Amino acid sequence: MTNNGTNKENCKRKDALISYLWAGPSLILIALIVVFPILYTAYISFTNMNVYHWNNYEFVGLHNYVNALLVFDSGFLSALLMTIFWTLVNMVLQLVIAFVLASLLNIKKLRLRNVYKTLLIFPWAMPGYVSILLWKTGMFNSQFGLLNQFLAKLGKEPVRWLGTNTMAFISCTVVNLWLALPFMITIIDGALQSLDKSYYENALLEGATWTQRTRYITVPMIKPIIAPSVVITIFTTFKQFDVIYLLTQQVGSKTGSSLHTILTYAYENAFITNNYGYSSAVSIIIFALLILFTILGERGGKGEKA
Repeated sequence: MTNNGTNKENCKRKDALISYLWAGPSLILIALIVVFPILYTAYISFTNMNVYHWNNYEFVGLHNYVNALLVFDSGFLSALLMTIFWTLVNMVLQLVIAFVLASLLNIKKLRLRNVYKTLLIFPWAMPGYVSILLWKTGMFNSQFGLLNQFLAKLGKEPVRWLGTNTMAFISCTVVNLWLALPFMITIIDGALQSLDKSYYENALLEGATWTQRTRYITVPMIKPIIAPSVVITIFTTFKQFDVIYLLTQQVGSKTGSSLHTILTYAYENAFITNNYGYSSAVSIIIFALLILFTILGERGGKGEKA
């Protein structure tokens, strides 16, 4: 029995060693591409590295973190609040609009259903930066944009769609919805098609209205299906960069808006003002927030299952 136990232990160790050898190249690659940049960013965040202290930087401890979290004038807290507001507004609008459009697509005897689905999915198929720049030059341009041309025909003054924070926020939200809605529509459409229609037949016999059927049947039944997509969309929207940067903050073509999310704020401090230590601290804070949201999301999902 002792020899058999020893042989089994040796086989397990051998199998484990072989597994690590096979996984070794991948683990090394992950360490170089993912782990090392995170650790190096954390290291820089404790220094005063910037364009003036590139080689002779010094350790400043938690100074960069204090400036970001406790000094309101630093801009980080306002950017964080804007990011939270941006995420909430876009998430609510995406869910409401996607649910309405998906419900319309599931109307019985709807003609050209597949054509509508193809048209709705088209913005998702285009590269994001192409769509964003098309919106910026083709729709929001203060002189040649289609929106201002339409206003001119109505005898209205042209609008600087990206010139102020309020108008820029609305414009960025419209573009983000254009890019993100197809995904959410597809998920909700698939969820609606998977529902058992007998529930609706029984509800109709009981005299339930559309609002009642939606509230007590549709939403509770599709909630577990679309929940993972909602979580993914929240993370994607929270760390949104390209929409706001390309529309308002792109170097050489700034529009006058000072709208910032935490990612555009970190980018500006790193590559515009070249304050690498402070920007690294902001990046680590963002990384910690995303980990915290992930943990809370997993706990929330387990709580719902329980």
